[in-house]
Formats: sequence, C-alpha cells, structure tokens
Amino acid sequence: MFDTYWRFASERQEMFMRRLIGNIPPWTEDPILRSHRFTNTYRASDRVSQYLIRHVIYEGSQKPEDVFFRTILFKLFNKIETWEALRRAVGAACWRDFDFDAYATILDRLLDHGQRIYSAAYIMPSPAFGSPRKHRNHLRLIEYMMADDAPRKLMKATTLRAVFELLRSYRSLGDFLAYQFAIDLNYSELTDFSEMEFVVAGPGARDGIRKCFKDTAGLTEAEIIRVMAERADGEFSRLGMKFKNLWGRSLQLIDCQNVFCEVSKYSRVAHPEVEGVFGRTRIKQKFTPHSTPIPQWYPPKWNIKVFYA
Repeated sequence: MFDTYWRFASERQEMFMRRLIGNIPPWTEDPILRSHRFTNTYRASDRVSQYLIRHVIYEGSQKPEDVFFRTILFKLFNKIETWEALRRAVGAACWRDFDFDAYATILDRLLDHGQRIYSAAYIMPSPAFGSPRKHRNHLRLIEYMMADDAPRKLMKATTLRAVFELLRSYRSLGDFLAYQFAIDLNYSELTDFSEMEFVVAGPGARDGIRKCFKDTAGLTEAEIIRVMAERADGEFSRLGMKFKNLWGRSLQLIDCQNVFCEVSKYSRVAHPEVEGVFGRTRIKQKFTPHSTPIPQWYPPKWNIKVFYA
C-alpha cells in the first residue's frame, strides 16, 4: 500500500499531463484508473478548483469583500452548474448587490426542477439558522460571516492556521471543511501562505493512512502527511519513477492529503484485503471524461508557466 501511494500519485499525474497535451483516451493502462473517477494528484489541477481559481476568484471585482463572498458562495455548493445558474439569474456576484430572497428563490427553483445543487465531493452539514432547507441556511451563513467582517479578519491573519481557525469558528464548518476553504481562499490575493505550513487530514485521508501504515510510530496524521511530502522525491526515485511535478511546483501538504484519500478508494479494488477505517469495498463513481477540458490556469502568485508540449 505504501508503494501504491507513490505509484498512484505518479500515474494519476501522468494521466493529467497526457490529456493536457492532447493525447486521446484512455490516458493510462491501469484498469482501475481507466474505469473510476479519481481527483488529480495536485488539488489545484482538478476541474472544480480550476474553475474556482479562474472564473470565481480572479474574474470580477477584486475587492476583498467580493472575493471572499464569491469564494465562500461557490465552495458551499462546490458545483459549477449551481454557480452558473446563479450567475445567469443575478449577473456578476458581488456582496453589495446580494439579495437573500433572490438567491434563495433561484436555488429553490433548481431543486424543484430536480436538479442537484450540491457537489457530492463533501458532506455539507446545514448550519442552524432556522430554515428547513439547507441551502437557505448556507446563504444565511454567508450573511453572518460578512456581518462578522470575516474578509477583514482573514486579511489580518498571519498564518494559514489562523485562517483555518477563523473559518472553524463559524457554524457547521468543522475541521475538514474549514481547512479546505482556507486552501481555497489562499488561492486568492487575500492571503499568501505556503501550502507546506499546515494540514488537516480529512476522513478519506485518515482511511488511506490506516491502509498504508501498520504502525505510525506515534506520529499524528498531519505529521505523516508532512513526512510524505518531504520524502516524495526520494520515494519516486526508489521506485524508479520520474514524477512530473506541476511545472516546478512540488507536492504540497494539501496534495499529499488528497492522495491519501484517493489511494484509500483505489485500494478497494487494488488491495481488497487491506482494511481501512470505514470498511468500504467498492468505488462508487465511474470515470466519464468531459468533452471540453478546462485550460490550466493557476494563481498568478505561483508563477507557474504551463507548457502543453
């Protein structure tokens, strides 16, 4: 399982690169990767993250309150189709023009027409703001965060952990969601912290760690993830693999956390004899390629030059 972690990370990144340069599918000989859906090795390369970075964070007003508002609004639903439905109905999303009833009614209609408005990627608990409908409570949560001057507090944070702790203080945002949202906001110009500073292991990553290590020697899950990031080059070399990083950007803590989660799923087929925390035995999501890949575009402050050949 430990070796599978590195082989998975390398081959999933190879698939990403092969697709990017225009190779036709399938982009791998691995039957599990060909048949099932897995996120990219680098979190920022995923379709939803790419859309968030380019079309939510950096498209539109760059006022702090607007960047924060758009980012949290998008991430609470984490679904491109929901965002685009809101944009078609209300135009540019900015905090000054936010109308709770208008946004809530749009989402009501989507649900009434049988459309899913939340991504299946995260479990999104409903914050307690008095409505029987979860999406209305999430809109109230945004109102509450803005009234609490969250954008200003965010910009005063001196560490990524401080950003996490700020987000963690709001209703329904547990450790995992607060960390994920901290990473998303850190793509913007509101903050600029290293992704090697701090990590929180989600449920899937904890399952992957359990499968990869019989004995953690007393290390916490966050410490194990850091060891993986720091040892990555040596482990790829040990296994005879030339890992294609993200045009000079090495694997960060968030990426290694993600790979643990994905390897947990991968192992249900590749290593069914290895037990994890949850006892799951199959991979639910099948792989269906999108007909229009999104051109890669990363936060400008990363200074990544994307090469397609």
